Amino acid sequence: MRTTFVSAAVGMIDALMVLATLWATLWATLWATLWATLLATLLATLLATLWAGESAAADRRLHVVATTTVVADLVRQIGGDRLTVDSLMAAGIDPHSYKATPRDADRLARADLVVASGLHLEGKLADLLERLSRRVPVIAVADAIPAGRLLDAGAGLHDPHVWFDAGLWSLGVPAVAEKLAKLDPPHAEAYREAGRAYAERLVALDGELRESLAEIPLERRVMVTAHDAFRYFGRAYGIEVVGIQGTSTEAEAGLGDLNRLVDLVVTRKLPAVFVETSVSDRNVTALREGARARGHAVALGGRLYSDSLDTPGSGADSLEGALRANVATIIAGLTGEQTSPAPRSK
Repeated sequence: MRTTFVSAAVGMIDALMVLATLWATLWATLWATLWATLLATLLATLLATLWAGESAAADRRLHVVATTTVVADLVRQIGGDRLTVDSLMAAGIDPHSYKATPRDADRLARADLVVASGLHLEGKLADLLERLSRRVPVIAVADAIPAGRLLDAGAGLHDPHVWFDAGLWSLGVPAVAEKLAKLDPPHAEAYREAGRAYAERLVALDGELRESLAEIPLERRVMVTAHDAFRYFGRAYGIEVVGIQGTSTEAEAGLGDLNRLVDLVVTRKLPAVFVETSVSDRNVTALREGARARGHAVALGGRLYSDSLDTPGSGADSLEGALRANVATIIAGLTGEQTSPAPRSK
């Protein structure tokens, strides 16, 4: 009897040990499986996060702030929809006298890149842009143009209105394209290719403008404008250009300047003078009245895009469109075909 009980107890203990072993093995397997699953999930999540981060970084568009509409157009021609481009100054704004607001300073500070025209066009922004360049990349288009090709503006400065010579402005395009390429390597070649294409279009436009302006008789190739913004245009396309104000609109015209220009208009019997979209027409009106008092009725040839492009959808919201519009206006004015009054500028 006792032997039977002992045998049963031993059997039970053996069974319990087997069950314990099986339970331990099962538990260990479950834990191992759980840990493996957890680690695999964590690894997959980490990889997905890293991939999403890289994808988002590759898809994120650079935010570029351009100082003027002319510069903003150049950046858009290079960057297309790979960039978000803001123009600090709206259409029709005079960059010579523009003063930055606190909101402007914030917009500039948040940019990935700031692109200026340069050569002190944005005179009142110079200090702000210099301070900003310590934290945000800043590039000026005109800095890439050889100094020997620039016109003197006095006081050790150069005339900043380079974009009126389409071929000369094209020389500033590659530097902007290269800067964008460095800031956005995945799209580097696209920026460079777009930059080359835009520069080639500007060179072709240069030839087109020369051909169009050739129809103006030589004796009528004199263009009087509100301020001296068109010297590069005159040099490039064979037009004598005279501005009532100086290279900067900050330089006021005196009575002697107006009298001298009245003499010019009357003596040479100029058919028309021109106002500008971003400059007051006050001085041009005074000039026309002075010529009329001397017996010569000089027409208002039209308004020219000078330091600013026009609003989107106008046809002159790109440099190419604005230059073509200017040339059409100049030809009509200097050949006597302009008959309707120009819209009043600011």
